Amino acid sequence: MSKPREETLAVRISRTLAERIIAGDIEPGSRLRQDHIAEEFGASHVPVREAFRRLEAQGLAVSEPRRGVRVAAFNLAEVKEVAEMRAALEVLALRHAAPNLTPAILDEAEEATKAGDNSRDVRSWEEANRRFHRLILSPCAMPRLLASIDDLHAASARFLFAAWRADWEARTDHDHRAILAALRGRQVDVACTTLAGHVQWIGRRPVAAAGGKVRDAFAIVG
Repeated sequence: MSKPREETLAVRISRTLAERIIAGDIEPGSRLRQDHIAEEFGASHVPVREAFRRLEAQGLAVSEPRRGVRVAAFNLAEVKEVAEMRAALEVLALRHAAPNLTPAILDEAEEATKAGDNSRDVRSWEEANRRFHRLILSPCAMPRLLASIDDLHAASARFLFAAWRADWEARTDHDHRAILAALRGRQVDVACTTLAGHVQWIGRRPVAAAGGKVRDAFAIVG
């Protein structure tokens, strides 16, 4: 009778750890210590190991012989891969969503853009940015496609938080406004082209790493 409880606990542990990894609270390369995590959640090692397997399946952790489980690092190639996948899938979603976009939805998306422009930290900007994209894409009514896009946005958030955890500067998102203008003018091809370029823009930023070293971090800022 204990197995269902352990599986539920494993999901909770993996979700909590995933949130910490995506937010940058646990840095790339950090070791995930099974004993510490089991103690934190009041769990046996069984659900913790299952949680680790779930994190590995999401690409958030890697298991290394004799080194245990660590938070997966990422490089520029992986950031580019996510950016290209987002461009392809979001354009597909937007083409299907465009006929169903109402003035009210576009007005909501504009408010999300204004919220992003006025953000004073990276987390609130990411929330507003993700809301903008969800608003203009959700009317495609393609649940599997939208779920895949949500996963890519989670990956984008991880890259972003790793690069811009501090010193975020408010910015005006001209691409969002250009996309909205094109959609209001029924210029779907223009909106799709702008969206594709928007989500493939990759920012570069030096960040402090362990041991006082400085490394280049890359993120999709769109």
